[in-house]
Amino acid sequence: MTVSLVDFIHCFLSNKLLTFTVLLNLGVVLVNGWTDAPNAIATCISTGSMKPRAAIIMAAIFNFLGVFVMTTLNPTVAQTIYKMVDFGGNPHIALVAQCAALFAIVFWATTAWWFAIPTSESHALIAGISGAAIAVQEGISGINPAEWVKVFYGLGLSTAMGLCLGWAVAKVVEGICRGSDQKEMSRIFQKAQIAGGAGVAFMHGAQDGQKFIGIFMLGIFLAQGRANATQFQVPIWLMILCSVVMALGTSIGGMRIIKSIGMDMVKLDKPQGFSADLAAVVSLLMASIAGIPVSTTHTKTTAIVGVGAAKQISAVNWRIVRDMILAWILTFPGCGLIGFFMAKLFMIRF
Repeated sequence: MTVSLVDFIHCFLSNKLLTFTVLLNLGVVLVNGWTDAPNAIATCISTGSMKPRAAIIMAAIFNFLGVFVMTTLNPTVAQTIYKMVDFGGNPHIALVAQCAALFAIVFWATTAWWFAIPTSESHALIAGISGAAIAVQEGISGINPAEWVKVFYGLGLSTAMGLCLGWAVAKVVEGICRGSDQKEMSRIFQKAQIAGGAGVAFMHGAQDGQKFIGIFMLGIFLAQGRANATQFQVPIWLMILCSVVMALGTSIGGMRIIKSIGMDMVKLDKPQGFSADLAAVVSLLMASIAGIPVSTTHTKTTAIVGVGAAKQISAVNWRIVRDMILAWILTFPGCGLIGFFMAKLFMIRF
């Protein structure tokens, strides 16, 4: 089951609630572009390996490729998000609840961006739709526990793998560089880091791109009255649309997060930046192959912390790390509550 571009445009223009849903979906993707996607290219820019504009263009291309390739090979991540909640059999109420969840994500992520704290839109999405589903079903019957378990697996996996692999890869690279000409190593790792940044952007598309496309498809099907659609094929036009909007978000506000993560949290040189990118790519690739939805934010930032700790514990700005972890912890209850109350409000309004 899929949706053609012509059918989508017709529904978008004729269904006011779908119009609102689509705009909120695009708002979420845009916010992801300025709060989450910049993590992929933060180290490339902070070490001077790439100029911001070139890095953003590269990220947009590889985000799209990540969505396209991984959705074709293994759409499990998109299907997991799609099946995580049950909004009930009424498509209209379900669509209203989805709008509430998307509003919660935009509000939460924008607030965190204002304080330059990178949040996980993946977890904001999961918490928001779960809170809305509980509001609609008036209980936890709207939650699919089997799919939620994968989220907690992913949370632990992304944090542990990012941190440990970041530390290990940094130590290996440090050993390789020891005794070598530093200028030559800098040139080599500048090219390697560009490849690493492209790899992280690819995996960001494979993970986060799939998640937002899954919720986008859910909204379209609900607007068409298909509340029980369980399988779908992602159209290429939707992949392109999400990639372009995400790139736009990164170009508008991404530097705030890039500075916080790539410059203020840990000061990295090119070999260390490459180490963080490689650790993040390996972690995200393993999770995507396994079909486990993980946070690209958690993975990349913990990889950077691991690399910084391998250099020296004091090299890490632990105040920023503390604020970041606190934001991660508060994301689930915060977005869940906003999604719940907004769903109640939207059901009265619509």
